Amino acid sequence: MAQKKITEGKGRGRPRAYDPKTALQQALGVFWNTGYSGASLDSIATAAGMNRPSLYAAFGDKHALYIKALEMYLEAAVAAMHAALTDQNLSVAEALMGFYEGQLSIYFSGDGQARGCFAIGTATTEAVEDVEIRDTLSRLISKLDTDLEARLRVAIDSGELKNDADPDALAAVAAAMLHSIAIRARAGKSRADLTELARKAVSVICR
Repeated sequence: MAQKKITEGKGRGRPRAYDPKTALQQALGVFWNTGYSGASLDSIATAAGMNRPSLYAAFGDKHALYIKALEMYLEAAVAAMHAALTDQNLSVAEALMGFYEGQLSIYFSGDGQARGCFAIGTATTEAVEDVEIRDTLSRLISKLDTDLEARLRVAIDSGELKNDADPDALAAVAAAMLHSIAIRARAGKSRADLTELARKAVSVICR
């Protein structure tokens, strides 16, 4: 199906067309850099190359736009996570490293700027008082825990990990390490340092 376009008039001539996915990606970048509270509709409209009325018509108000951006981010993050953890050709250690490296690729996807995890960096602040954002963030955490636990359980069943290993506890440790990596990335740690931290975590989980 062809991607729906948004058109915006500008003086004479034909209206300019905007790709909603591209515009939403630009909005996500503004939220990622400044946080929800720090982002204005004017700054988002400028980044998206749209005027405010067109932006509002396409996505709704600032809150609705943020939710759409958060959902877009989670779709990409979950896809990368799922791809690494369900690859049957990888050992559990390789799968976990692929999982961490996939998320690091997202955290360092800015123009040389380590922005960390969009959800951890922006949604955790707003989740305290915003039920919709809190529920969206909770879904991400639950999905993370479920996928990690499932992969670790497979490793126990196949003999890669000890029979008495606790997949719930190990999944919690693996998820907590990802959250720590996300925060450290936003705090300026290098990708090399964070990759090494991930390797140490994997060695502890898989021992």
